[in-house]
Amino acid sequence: MRNKRKSSRPSKPRTVRKQPSRRLASRRAPASRRAPEIFARLRARYPDAHCALDFESPFQLLVATILSAQCTDKRVNMVTPALFRRYATPEALAAAKLEELEEMIKSTGFFRNKSRSLVGMATAIAERHGGVVPSEMPLLVDLPGVGRKTANVILGNAFDRNEGIVVDTHVTRVSQRLALTANSDAVKIEQDLMPLFPRDQWTLLAHLLIEHGRQICVARTPKCEECPLSDLCPSSRV
Repeated sequence: MRNKRKSSRPSKPRTVRKQPSRRLASRRAPASRRAPEIFARLRARYPDAHCALDFESPFQLLVATILSAQCTDKRVNMVTPALFRRYATPEALAAAKLEELEEMIKSTGFFRNKSRSLVGMATAIAERHGGVVPSEMPLLVDLPGVGRKTANVILGNAFDRNEGIVVDTHVTRVSQRLALTANSDAVKIEQDLMPLFPRDQWTLLAHLLIEHGRQICVARTPKCEECPLSDLCPSSRV
């Protein structure tokens, strides 16, 4: 009886699937699972995060926010004290001469368009709302020069109403890198962020993301090695 010859073919090594590391698993977790921890860590990192524009009334914040388009908050804060003294009310700003107004806000950029928006906004508030800045989203966005982003700034910071989330360039960049959104349109980004965070966090969330974008998650070379969110960020390089 012949002995069976053993096959000379080497047996295939068993494939052992490596389990993803805890860090990698955290980065791959759905946005809804990562969002609460992201907010908690940012709040701990930036306990003083707040609106960087100086204001004492809804009207002043509205003026400052219009001026902040394509301009730093620091520059706006340098311009507004004299502006608020000269035009203390919507009625006064509505009666402003464009040439004089343009000269006062020239350093903020796009001063001609901003001057027209300011006068148009002030005129509408004086004529339609008795000189009082409205506190409802539909009425705010109906004002000249006021879009949803500006309205969110006013509602959240002047009226303590969380109607939406302010989406600027910092919020856009940070939320994309954190894979909280895959969109680039501000309205769609806001719609993606709102279900991830409780409503009472919306205003502060924008301040936290903005602060993080300014200090750590900068545009060109993010400081991932210093980031408190590195283990939660799919874009992290560490």
